[in-house]
Amino acid sequence: MPRADVIALFGPTGVGKTDVAIELAVRLRELGEHPVAVSADALQVYQGLETLTGAAGPDERARLEHRLISFLPVDASFSAGQYAELAHAEIDALLEAGARPVVVGGTGLYLRAALAELSLWPPPPEGVRERWLAELERRGAPALHAVLRERAPWAAAEIGPGDRQRIIRALELSDAGELERHAGDSELWTEGVRRSTLLIGLVMERRQLYERINARVDAMIAAGVQNEVRRANAAGASSTARKALGFEELLTGEVESMKRRTRNYARRQLTWMRKLAAVHIIDTTGRSAAAVAEEGLALWVGKGG
Repeated sequence: MPRADVIALFGPTGVGKTDVAIELAVRLRELGEHPVAVSADALQVYQGLETLTGAAGPDERARLEHRLISFLPVDASFSAGQYAELAHAEIDALLEAGARPVVVGGTGLYLRAALAELSLWPPPPEGVRERWLAELERRGAPALHAVLRERAPWAAAEIGPGDRQRIIRALELSDAGELERHAGDSELWTEGVRRSTLLIGLVMERRQLYERINARVDAMIAAGVQNEVRRANAAGASSTARKALGFEELLTGEVESMKRRTRNYARRQLTWMRKLAAVHIIDTTGRSAAAVAEEGLALWVGKGG
């Protein structure tokens, strides 16, 4: 059985995906491979938000080449469909050149977009969005999240009760019958991937992960992330760029709120990961990135029989 064409690392924010990817790259080179990271992150595409989004810095990029990060101006809008076209082109070109794509990210939709043929959701029926927006103003986001939870618990589990935009979109899709039609659609890693893929999910004991997230936010503050966000805001950051975790909170100095929101997002990432078919889970708790990379390499080598 041949080794997988693509290695994919997925995990919650703060789990150490970049460090593991770099250590994995070292070991792949020892086997004669030419690894190149392809980012599967919805916000690392933006120039000027590198600190906030945790994009690989110059030193990290010197150790492992990264594609699809920091290439868009902060005022540009961007979609998963646009990303899918770019990611497919990058992965195909790397394989054709004899390189080994290592897809790295924590945005579930973008991971799917990179590895599979993404089925984009249809537009809502006429008048549906307006009706739900009116309900949103009348009842508030938590109440509509409760409606979604009654209709589709699996979908509500992946959306925060204050995420107005995603709640509205999910309810629109539910009205159209699309949300239920795609329930449990996680067979992307078996028969639906474009290229044979080894999918590795990185997890960590919850308390340690939350401590790392809190420390990471503190390090961002020390590195001047608030000024980074203010500059992006002054430059007319697009609505998609402003979705970066902590963007709005840092504009108003609500650091503890940013930490809480990031921890909640990490919990949703872990929930999403548990639904993936054929994912190989590696527990990183108390382990070095090198040790985790060794286990990941063994999985990939093992795929070659």
